[in-house]
Amino acid sequence: MRVLSRLMLVFACAAHAYGTNATPANVVLIVVDDLGYCDSELYGCDTVPTPNIKRLADEGVRFTAGYVSSPVCSPSRAGILTGRYQQRFGHEFLPRAAPEAGDGLPVGETTLADAMKDAGYVTGMVGKWHLGAQEKFHPVNRGFDEFFGMVTWGADYLDPTREDARIIRRAGEPVNELERSSESAWKGRGNDTLMRGTTPVEEDDYLTDAFTREAVAFIERHRERPFFLYLPYTAVHGPLQVTQKYYDRFPRIEREDRRIYAAMTSALDDGIGVVLDALEESGVEENTLVVFLSDNGGGVSDVVSNDPLRLGKQTMFEGGVRVPFAMKWPARIPKGLTYEHAVSALDIFPTAVAAADGTLPTDVAFDGVELLPYLDGSTGEKPHDKLFWRAGHIWAAREGDWKLIYAADRYWLYDLSKDIGETTNLADKRPDVVKRITASYEQWNGGNIEPLWPTFGAKTMPAYSVDGVDVRWTF
Repeated sequence: MRVLSRLMLVFACAAHAYGTNATPANVVLIVVDDLGYCDSELYGCDTVPTPNIKRLADEGVRFTAGYVSSPVCSPSRAGILTGRYQQRFGHEFLPRAAPEAGDGLPVGETTLADAMKDAGYVTGMVGKWHLGAQEKFHPVNRGFDEFFGMVTWGADYLDPTREDARIIRRAGEPVNELERSSESAWKGRGNDTLMRGTTPVEEDDYLTDAFTREAVAFIERHRERPFFLYLPYTAVHGPLQVTQKYYDRFPRIEREDRRIYAAMTSALDDGIGVVLDALEESGVEENTLVVFLSDNGGGVSDVVSNDPLRLGKQTMFEGGVRVPFAMKWPARIPKGLTYEHAVSALDIFPTAVAAADGTLPTDVAFDGVELLPYLDGSTGEKPHDKLFWRAGHIWAAREGDWKLIYAADRYWLYDLSKDIGETTNLADKRPDVVKRITASYEQWNGGNIEPLWPTFGAKTMPAYSVDGVDVRWTF
């Protein structure tokens, strides 16, 4: 009897550490916008102090090879919220801004919010949608019980004419408009007005702070039942705007754009810390899965740092698709893990549904996998041996440590185990690898459809050229 009791105690401890998941976990999915790989302390960089992003990873797992399915935001978000390559259902490019265009996440696709709601969860979203502006695409019609945010790409973070506003430009102004305009009154956010549910609302707080406030309120309201909170901040996407409070933290940064960008990152980190504290204070931290990632890499500029990766947003190079990515769940995920095998943002959907003790829809094929068995030692296999990307005629694939990019009618091949910065093109030396990965891509691509709407644009400036070759990076 004593031996049996000891065995039961061991089993109980193991169940607590690695879970039978008797109590469905809360899920908080934090998506940040355009954060560079080296713009936080997540990977040992000292660009901007981000103790809360680091804390999140230290309390769980940091993924060093975490990928999104697109190097631009809307298609990437479509992949995150469906667990499927967005090329499967035509959401390949950025949707056009005008509501009459009718672009958006196809209504036939099941969202993560739909699945969590089916599992008995209350679902809420705070932040940036950017998956269609028409009513049929609205978050409250895509599985979310509550919504506070904008359905468009972004907006002014605050009234740019405020005394404490430090800005480079206003939303909608040309990128090269570097001087603050103080002569004309701010006309508000216009089409980018925030909504509570489907009702437009005025918002006076700095946008990052407002989203944090609303996220904390959601957690406090629903602490007594399982909840799913999707928190896609607009930070640190432009326009570069911040309040004096955060700006004053970086007096030693001389360049105005770099100083404001650092201040925006610091404000974002503060917000994440407040959300983590709210989980703890509400008594739900132990059994809450928190996922943090950027929707794509940081932009190609000298304000952002994607080191040691090459290029950035809108490109298929590592700087565009390998992103800051971390996850914590004290009841299930061992603390302080660093996971080096490739994982995908597509894995979030099945991982969250597993945490909820839910069931994946059976009428579609998912491209993501549940990550928990790979993190708690249940399996020694890799989550993915192959990952793929496509944007029009440009495509890329990772197979093992090999990465192949096809653009401008030519191939770039890299061995990421030796060349994470993608500096040495091995395509001419290893045509066998090019042929093999191309065949894998073509097989994957056979399960995709044509884009439902045309490309939004292309990046063709010299900064986006590769080895002297001009590339038209479509998005």
